[in-house]
Amino acid sequence: MRFACLGSGSRGNAWLVEAGGTRVLVDCGFSARETAKRLERLGVEADSVDALLLTHEHADHARGVAGFSARYRCEVWLTHGARGMLQATDSLPQRVREIDSHSAFAVGDLAITPVAVPHDAREPVQFVLSDGQHRLGILTDAGHVTPHMETMFSGCDALAIECNHDVELLRQGSYPPALKTRILGRYGHLDNGTARQLLARVASGRLQHVLAAHLSEENNRPELARRALAGALGCEEDWIGVADQEQGSDWRQIV
Repeated sequence: MRFACLGSGSRGNAWLVEAGGTRVLVDCGFSARETAKRLERLGVEADSVDALLLTHEHADHARGVAGFSARYRCEVWLTHGARGMLQATDSLPQRVREIDSHSAFAVGDLAITPVAVPHDAREPVQFVLSDGQHRLGILTDAGHVTPHMETMFSGCDALAIECNHDVELLRQGSYPPALKTRILGRYGHLDNGTARQLLARVASGRLQHVLAAHLSEENNRPELARRALAGALGCEEDWIGVADQEQGSDWRQIV
């Protein structure tokens, strides 16, 4: 089982996960054309993607969903709430499969468990994906940590975790007050310190990869996110990966 990030941040998010003969995208916040270019960088043809899993309807996660699904004929798996929001904005893909935010499902060789999270979207989820032996958790948009999240992300072999902002950089930065309030709120985004606390609670001896994700380009720094997550694990800071906006990340193998 392996995974890679096509890009992560406020201008677009997408992750690629592969197990056996199955490839799925988690989110598609880039245009279909840009997504295909980023897949090619990883050595993957866009038409080899079997399914697209959507966490929620915000543009930085859903911008390219309808176009990619239509062009490459892959189904989009999404919650009832996300479906309704896309339908209301006339951006619902033609090929959709509705999921329950608390029920696992399978796509080919991957078992997929949605994880309901607090975020200012309609029925948002994140995902834990497994090939039956290994577990990858992807958590990129949540306003605070719930006991359910701690349970679901515990014991993963690899984890991508949101480190959206450093609280002081955000407070001192140029964002309008209303936007700062939204990001800092209980349905906004996880900061470095909260991500550190969560990682400390869910980490186990199985953990092979940790990537900081969804970093704000204005209100965070890669070194701050690395320092926070390394502090949770007591590891070297350079062991922590960072999924950035332009390059995403290289393939990470889970063995």
